Amino acid sequence: MLKPRHEMRASRRTVVAGAITVALICGPVLAAAASSTPSGATLNPRVPSCTSAELVEWLDTDANGAAGTIYYKVEFTNLSGHSCTLRGYPGVSGIRLGGAQLGSAASRSVGTPVKTVTLGNGKTAISALGITEVGNFPASSCHPTTAAGLRVYAPNQTAAKTIPFPFGACAKPGDLYLSIQAVKLS
Repeated sequence: MLKPRHEMRASRRTVVAGAITVALICGPVLAAAASSTPSGATLNPRVPSCTSAELVEWLDTDANGAAGTIYYKVEFTNLSGHSCTLRGYPGVSGIRLGGAQLGSAASRSVGTPVKTVTLGNGKTAISALGITEVGNFPASSCHPTTAAGLRVYAPNQTAAKTIPFPFGACAKPGDLYLSIQAVKLS
């Protein structure tokens, strides 16, 4: 025997309302279960970027040389108290004692592929910095001088830190006496 139309509509409304109620009650429970570890701790899939304030930036002066270029490691140590990420190239330039930039900023070297590096608290990432001997450039285009140090920006940051380190630099922009690689785990 067929049910009258108004009873069929009421039946459908009851089924739909029941399905909505189940979704509203069970949805958050299922989502929480899916994002929990066996111990019950909730996972955070997004690790924040490291900020300049959370990093100590320094230069490992144990260098390696090749074909007129000396390579140093610019190191970024995470002291934030939590994990954070770095990705890409640091910004590096030579500076005078007063902080003015000398010559051109470091060019990006493609020797290391760009990857996101996750640093736990106290862990370090490195980037190879090449400093070409300024005697390799014509004095008229380089204007050789001695830099007082390096201005270093962590990848994707706008606040720089200064690393005291005297070295031969080109005062005139144009000759690329500095090169920098993408960050990687040390």
